[in-house]
Amino acid sequence: MSSPSSERLLVALSGGVDSAVAALLLKRQGFDVAAAYMKNWINEDGIIGDCPWEQDIADARAVAERIGIDFQVVNLMRDYRSHVVDYLLDEYARGLTPNPDVMCNREIKFGVFRRWAKDHGFAAVATGHYAQRRASAERGWELWEGADPNKDQSYFLALLSQEQLGDARFPIGHLEKPALRGLAREAGLPNADKKDSQGICFIGQVRMQDFLRAYVPDRPGPIVRAEDGRRLGTHLGLHYYTLGQRRGIRIPSNTDGKAYVVVGKRAEDHALLVAFEDPEAPGLFTDRVRVRNLQWLGPAPTAPLALEGRVRYRDPRVALQVTPESGGFGEVRFDRPQRGLARGQVLALYQGQRLVGGGIYS
Repeated sequence: MSSPSSERLLVALSGGVDSAVAALLLKRQGFDVAAAYMKNWINEDGIIGDCPWEQDIADARAVAERIGIDFQVVNLMRDYRSHVVDYLLDEYARGLTPNPDVMCNREIKFGVFRRWAKDHGFAAVATGHYAQRRASAERGWELWEGADPNKDQSYFLALLSQEQLGDARFPIGHLEKPALRGLAREAGLPNADKKDSQGICFIGQVRMQDFLRAYVPDRPGPIVRAEDGRRLGTHLGLHYYTLGQRRGIRIPSNTDGKAYVVVGKRAEDHALLVAFEDPEAPGLFTDRVRVRNLQWLGPAPTAPLALEGRVRYRDPRVALQVTPESGGFGEVRFDRPQRGLARGQVLALYQGQRLVGGGIYS
């Protein structure tokens, strides 16, 4: 990181403790720090669920006052709707399984908000992500996993560009969560013991099914057993299901207690394909996928490359080989078959603990 005298930094204060400690550390290090809350969603349509944006703003403002830095609210609601919510709804309507948190980072935090910060005289945007940015003479800026393996958020940054990473700061990436809360308590931050948010990025504690039900019309279709084509029931819409899903299918198990799992979606008759959970279940496991929107943090490889991948957030890294193709596509071969890789989800690519890029299952 540059010397404190050379950078004016804007911290994205969410109201949570992670971004609060990020601002605290930067202020203690002598940086010229200001803070802003990104007002992206206010539950204006009355979606069922808890969307505590007013409390989050109040908490963020109280943190800024405690630390002694300027604070403002930046209204990005229109951009968030077009870049994240519309993307999410369109992907689900097409039978895909999107990742709004990854898109929020790329398009909003380090996209629209980053550009707003640059336009207002800030050198970079700082966030409370558990990730670490390092300089490399060969590759420019590198992104490494956070020091806390239970909180690492590098997966959600897999689609950032080198330019975006250059304007990003992650002040808490070297900390583990207990130590971070300890720093917050010692500093008297008002949100030191606030629970972590588990909801959709900037939307809040809203069940995804409730969110989809409000915006995507139901489109019923048959639930079909993949092995023999037997109809088992009716679903309300393919957008309510994802590959590998076990719960909520609402068809009974067999007499041995085996439960059905989603193994596919058939576009021509809008059928949900299911099978009993088994390594041989058709479509459930695969050792090869194609990805789109392939993004590299360093120079893009031109030949097959042996890497590791995190197929979902919190899943362990697994060995694979990526063969880049033109147009941002690539073929991925896993050393071992992987379960339930849903189209639209994100694959994060690593060399050890260093994130090197990512793509979207196509």
